[in-house]
Amino acid sequence: MSQHPHPSQNQPSEPSQSGRQATSADHRRWRQYLADERAEAAVYRDLAQNRDGEERAILLALAEAEGRHEAHWLRLLGEHAGRARPASLRSQILGFLARHFGSVFVLALAQRAEGRSPYAMDPNATAAMAADEQIHEEVVRGLATRGRNRLAGTFRAAVFGANDGLVSNLSLVMGMAASGVASGVVLLSGVAGLLAGAMSMAAGEFVSVRSQRELLAATRPTQITLAAAPKLDIEHNELLLVYLARGMSHQAAEHRVAERMGLLSCDCDPSLSLQPELPEAVDQHEAVGTAWGAALSSFCFFASGAVVPILPFLCGLTGVTALVVAAALVGLALLVTGGIVGLLSGTSPLTRGLRQLGIGLGAAAVTYVLGLAFGTVMG
Repeated sequence: MSQHPHPSQNQPSEPSQSGRQATSADHRRWRQYLADERAEAAVYRDLAQNRDGEERAILLALAEAEGRHEAHWLRLLGEHAGRARPASLRSQILGFLARHFGSVFVLALAQRAEGRSPYAMDPNATAAMAADEQIHEEVVRGLATRGRNRLAGTFRAAVFGANDGLVSNLSLVMGMAASGVASGVVLLSGVAGLLAGAMSMAAGEFVSVRSQRELLAATRPTQITLAAAPKLDIEHNELLLVYLARGMSHQAAEHRVAERMGLLSCDCDPSLSLQPELPEAVDQHEAVGTAWGAALSSFCFFASGAVVPILPFLCGLTGVTALVVAAALVGLALLVTGGIVGLLSGTSPLTRGLRQLGIGLGAAAVTYVLGLAFGTVMG
């Protein structure tokens, strides 16, 4: 029986998966893969420390899978593994966030990292490893979705509020300035726009979220069937209509009627006892948020966005200089808000940031042109 050499006794270059002799470029790439796999496994372990139950088990299973990938690259490298190489900047940032925050932002970043795995195009990665990375993206997407649902209501109001404040007040300031009025009037207009817009946004969000919650509450089944069932006429039992109207099949509805009426002689499958009238394990209002939370969030974030365009005027700048500085500050803020939306949605932060920037500055530019036209007519 032949003996296989220990990795430390391998030849100077290990053969690659494709059968050709590995080059120094292969070794560098494999060492980078190795470092990234180690970093990603550490990210999942760090996230697991802040979770319990099923989520913790899922994250630890992901870390274990990354460990299998690490072992693959170690086997290929053999004696060429060398000293541990630093992970990519993206993996290092993920690790820092996971250790210090452990939030949905980390999961969203991890989702993007898994989706951009190069293994599908690398002949030295196995097909199973490439498939693992694709499945990992979906697993992390599922975990991130739970956090997104918890953030959805208030986060929606916050992002929309900040974006509206930035765009609307910059447009207002630029339109007023283009019309030729004094800088003091522009500043007062900006402050008025901030207050009016913030109050309007808060009121609108409060009414919107409260109305949505009331609509959801109105659709939830009541317990009236429990009290009324014993008094119903068995021959003309309308309880069946209740369950049919709720979307149950005829068989399931008949079984439910038999339960409520105390008639256990029906030939129905007991598995049809779905108990929909018990309190739901998941709050259906979770993704909507609270009315007061949405209103306060909308007010604060609209105000924080609307104050940016008037900062140069508050600092004493006037004329074109103030407008250029205001546009630059708003542009930077739009990039940040768009990038945050991109991160949380699992898409490119740069693409979303540039989209926000284009829309915001485009609206301001149109308003500036209209202000110039209005100032010319009035002049």
